[in-house]
Amino acid sequence: MNEREKTFQEAMNLGHSAAWDQNWDEAVTHYRQAVQIAPGRAQAINNLGLAYFQLNRFNEAETCYKQAAKLSAGDPLPVERLAQIYERTGKIKLAADYSMASADLYLKIKDADKAIENWARVTRMIPEHIKAHSRLAIVHERLGHTRQAVREYISVAALLQDVGQVSEAIQTVEKAIRLAPENKEAQQALELVRTNKTLPKPVRQRGGTGSLDPEVEKKQSKESAVEATSIARRGPDPISEARQQALTELAGLLFDVTEDDLEEPDSTRPSLRGVFGRSKGDELDNISKNLGAAIDLQTRAQDGAALKELKKAVDIGLDVPAAYFNLGLLYHKINKPDKALGYLQRSVNHPKFALASRLIIAKQLFAKDRIQDAATEYLEALREADVSIVAENQQENLRSQYDPVIETFTQKVDKDKQRQLCENIEDLVSREDWRDHVVKARRQLPSTDSGVSAMPLAEILTEASDTRIVEAIARINDIARKGYLRSAMEESFMLLTTAPTYLPLHIQMAELMLRMENTKAAVEKFTVVAEAYSIRGEAQRATNLMRRVVEISPMDFKARTRLIKRLTEMGEVDKAIHEYIKLADVQYRLAQLDHARSTYENAFRLAQQTKADPSWSVRILKQMADIDLQRLDWKQALRVYEQLRSLIPEDELTRTRLIELNVRLGRRNQAATELDNYISYLSSRAKQGTAVAYLEKLVEENEEMIFARSKLAAYYGELGRKDEAVEQWDKVAEIMVVKGDIERAKEAIRAILLLNPPNADQYRGALQRLG
Repeated sequence: MNEREKTFQEAMNLGHSAAWDQNWDEAVTHYRQAVQIAPGRAQAINNLGLAYFQLNRFNEAETCYKQAAKLSAGDPLPVERLAQIYERTGKIKLAADYSMASADLYLKIKDADKAIENWARVTRMIPEHIKAHSRLAIVHERLGHTRQAVREYISVAALLQDVGQVSEAIQTVEKAIRLAPENKEAQQALELVRTNKTLPKPVRQRGGTGSLDPEVEKKQSKESAVEATSIARRGPDPISEARQQALTELAGLLFDVTEDDLEEPDSTRPSLRGVFGRSKGDELDNISKNLGAAIDLQTRAQDGAALKELKKAVDIGLDVPAAYFNLGLLYHKINKPDKALGYLQRSVNHPKFALASRLIIAKQLFAKDRIQDAATEYLEALREADVSIVAENQQENLRSQYDPVIETFTQKVDKDKQRQLCENIEDLVSREDWRDHVVKARRQLPSTDSGVSAMPLAEILTEASDTRIVEAIARINDIARKGYLRSAMEESFMLLTTAPTYLPLHIQMAELMLRMENTKAAVEKFTVVAEAYSIRGEAQRATNLMRRVVEISPMDFKARTRLIKRLTEMGEVDKAIHEYIKLADVQYRLAQLDHARSTYENAFRLAQQTKADPSWSVRILKQMADIDLQRLDWKQALRVYEQLRSLIPEDELTRTRLIELNVRLGRRNQAATELDNYISYLSSRAKQGTAVAYLEKLVEENEEMIFARSKLAAYYGELGRKDEAVEQWDKVAEIMVVKGDIERAKEAIRAILLLNPPNADQYRGALQRLG
């Protein structure tokens, strides 16, 4: 890390600490310093905007969020913040426009809940906003929120009726009836609209929306500043929260809602190909059918039937953490803990479902009177809850602080104390607004200089935390720093007899092995510890160790493959693709072209998932095409370049390769068509100069491409460059005569005559001589 980056991170960390303490003036100072160091970092600008927002300095906040929106065009957060600013300042039309834009951006990244939240803001500010009501109706319907969808469809019908579109209003209410035939509100609405009676229009809630009184606004701002870190912490209990997250993600697999879909809802067809690109069509159809049924049944509290449908989808090939968590939860609810455990152990590795999965497993173990195992799982759940509410730069350190507590408490404490701990954690975490309670509990811990304790919350729930292990590790580190590596290793082995399952000690031993140049043993130790963390459900720590292994031994293909698998399971698709590419690069340098291409194919399939950066596909396809050219597999290279043309139609090299490959394969007509299409593409974008330069270069480098010279001649003629057109047609005619292709030579001469050159008689004579 260079000095500039270090200074930037220090400023950001100080800003985070000030924000945590609700000291927004100080946060502004530090975040502004970070922005001055790195003015192109959207994160710093967003944080500065938040600090201004909390201080009610809306003009400065607006400037920050507009800049952030430009730097990260696909990020909905700054757009949403701008909507909130305009709502607070009474600019309702602007607030509505930005909320609509933010909702569309959230929908593109498959965050339907946030999209709904923004459309709902619009309907709260402007109840007559028919577009917002329409989109709410469609998305609620797709997500299985039948009651909400019906209500929104009725609102749309009322607004259509108000502007005289009675038939459309009837159709809209009928759609609500089809969605929920027994819904009395929908039935009454249909009766009203059919008898030409007015449907009640949506109205603004009491209090309205607009600019607040300055004193009231100041007071509310202070209150919101005090509660800023707890706003996100309110909500359902962890299991209900994860259940909703899982259902939302599974529903998101069923469809990709686009702008066109929202305007024409019937045009959308369920599609899972972004995740299951290798599955056959009938498998995808069955997965879609079973998954859709499972979601619908679960939203109607028919858990047994929902479980059967979801199990069918998983058995066919549905392989996502949300499905595993949902299955585990459903088996838990119908009291089949053994079956639940297998699925929850797969979902526990995903950050979104780790806490809820731990809690369910702990409940099951506690019910079976396996108190020691239950205590371990409850402490692991507490770790997830505790880490989730501290600043990001403190999370890894806090996570590691739990290791000695778990090691000591679950091994050396009597069963009654373990039972009491289980009940304490259950009471603290398994409740609504659990984040607020965890925050309040953390306030009882000793504070550091920054005001936030780095101690684990488990310290106040247990009295058995043994600090001897930590002290011994510190002693080993001190010995190693002095260069006595063998002595440090001996100390480690002695400590190992008393704490054999304390994983940080094993990591320390691996680091010592590495310093003693015993790389193979170090890699084996790191790998074993990573597997242990994975089994314990600590996916992030397992992933970090696998990264360490790959850094030490970049040629260890198995290690990198395991790392890719972990990253994929955690939903870190971009990082997984990056590792795929690094693996393929190593294979490429070793001249293992077949293996490298296969790895790129795996990366490309992963990149097709909607959350992956689209630029990955272009980068990967270029590498695949390069390998195909080296292997002289021209047909395969042609197919890859055709995909690239769709992704980057403006890329000159891709267009050239398509032309050249078609020529090599004897497909000159297709080559000419490719050239015509590219020139038409450039012309449609007013790039005639680029088109001419490209044609001239292509003709100069490929004299055998007569169709290219003909195209250049024709294009000169279209641009009014008659002399140059005649010159090129003349060369075409000359080459055709030499080749014995008299008909094409005559076509070239006729093209010259159409240009009416000064020496037209000469060309007429040549045409007569050719017969």
